[in-house]
Amino acid sequence: MKKLLVHMKGYTKECIISPLFKLLEACFELLVPFLVANIVDIGIANHDKPYVVRMCIIMAIFGFVGLTCSLIAQYFAAKAAVGFSTKVKHSLFAHIQTLSYSEIDTLGTSTLITRMTSDMNQIQNGVNLTLRLFMRSPFIVFGAMAMAFIVDKNAAYVFAVTIPILSLVVFGIMLSTIPLYKKVQGKLDRVLGITRENLQGVRVIRAFGQEKEEEEKFKSATKELNVAQKFVGKISALMNPMTYAILNIAISVLIWKGAIRVNMGDLTQGEVIALYNLMSQILVELIKLANLIISITKAVACGNRVQSVFEIKSSLKGADTVPEEVETPYSVEFNDATLKYVTSNEPSLENIDFKIKKGQTVGIIGGTGSGKTSLVNLISRFYDVTDGEVKVNGINVKDYPLDTLREKIGVVPQKAVLFRGSIKDNMKWGNKNASDEDILKAIEQAQATDVLASKPDGLDSYIEQGGKNLSGGQRQRFTIARALVKKPEILILDDSASALDFATDAALRSSISKIDHSPTVFIVSQRTASIMHSDVIIVLDDGKIAGIGKHEELLEGCIVYSEIYNSQFRKENV
Repeated sequence: MKKLLVHMKGYTKECIISPLFKLLEACFELLVPFLVANIVDIGIANHDKPYVVRMCIIMAIFGFVGLTCSLIAQYFAAKAAVGFSTKVKHSLFAHIQTLSYSEIDTLGTSTLITRMTSDMNQIQNGVNLTLRLFMRSPFIVFGAMAMAFIVDKNAAYVFAVTIPILSLVVFGIMLSTIPLYKKVQGKLDRVLGITRENLQGVRVIRAFGQEKEEEEKFKSATKELNVAQKFVGKISALMNPMTYAILNIAISVLIWKGAIRVNMGDLTQGEVIALYNLMSQILVELIKLANLIISITKAVACGNRVQSVFEIKSSLKGADTVPEEVETPYSVEFNDATLKYVTSNEPSLENIDFKIKKGQTVGIIGGTGSGKTSLVNLISRFYDVTDGEVKVNGINVKDYPLDTLREKIGVVPQKAVLFRGSIKDNMKWGNKNASDEDILKAIEQAQATDVLASKPDGLDSYIEQGGKNLSGGQRQRFTIARALVKKPEILILDDSASALDFATDAALRSSISKIDHSPTVFIVSQRTASIMHSDVIIVLDDGKIAGIGKHEELLEGCIVYSEIYNSQFRKENV
């Protein structure tokens, strides 16, 4: 949490003004019991109504000035808290963007969302309350005790005994709840993860009639969260009754001793009332302090969770300078590359070795889980090889700055993802400076002209979040067009035509083969029809290369490929 405070830089003025004005408000508040004592001892005792009126006017002025100070303090505290949380959110989001797929897979999407939202709200609230109350409440507590010694030393010893006892209670509860709040936020992560999974997969859940099972899973997770929240809530809830009990006992002792000393003539009635008011102020402020400490406890726990994300360093470190170009006929080279995921004990890819010339079309095929997507992810360096190396244009991908490497590559992932906005906005993800002509040409190459023609506003037509107002095939064609707008040197189509019919798929491949700048194309597919005309076909089986060559060669010499082909095309008896 301490490391996050660096984001408070730029809010020094607010961090000084807010507590300062709260202290000014506290000073006026501490003077009120003495005004009340004077009203009783002088005004009421002497039947001096003008004096009572003057004191009441002075108290009203104190109240108005105190309110003004409080509003000023609240304004600057809110400004600092909101500004601080905004900076942290921006830094956290930027840091998450630097993480590789490995780190994101390890953390999980749901916990990252929780830390960006719920945790950040707790931190913002904690900073706001800290600036307003962290100095004010202790100031009034110890100020009231000092004032009590001014009124009467003997009675003030009640304050001196009460305050340490209350401090032990407050800080004891605080220290015991900090780790518990961490557990609560962890269980909140799980609830959010289940919620996200259900909302994304609602169609599948309904198709398989799993509503009841998912409801039970959600109820179980929320019950665990509820139990954890109740447990920590019960401990936190002890604070108010315990502080009230201690303070009321102290007030009872104070009034009892005060009454005796009034009868003895050592104290006046007004001074007893002043002591009572001072003790009441301590009661109110300690309750505020207790609630403040609970909020700070939550904020610290959430801050530590956010800080833990910052402390995760990306395993992907790009070079600082662009490497000099190398004369080579090869676009992509895999040299004995092996990949093992952080969460896996076995390698997903092992001893992958091949070279692809510039402008070639490469088909990648294999059974489910054979490592097809993992292989193409290494080219864009979404993951780093565990052993061996991957080269693009004769240079190790680790020697490129990440931006430079990915500018050369256009990726169309398995899941077609479009963002809320116009078609043009989505297309410009590939190239911010693309003209309408460039976009229309890419859409034509992606066989999506008919889709665009059906939209009344053309390129300005609205796409809902995730492309919900498009069919699966339409989304795939637009994501392919987005990659083509970029005019990449290497184009990776990761099973991106699975929702297209065979005729559209064939037309798409024919169109891509005629692109002017002749990119190196990697086509990952389950269909042999999609890759059988490729210059090179790579067959994967359980993370290893089972065969490399052209279609005819693999039919004769690769059992895995021939089995896939024969399962999709009926063998004709000659």
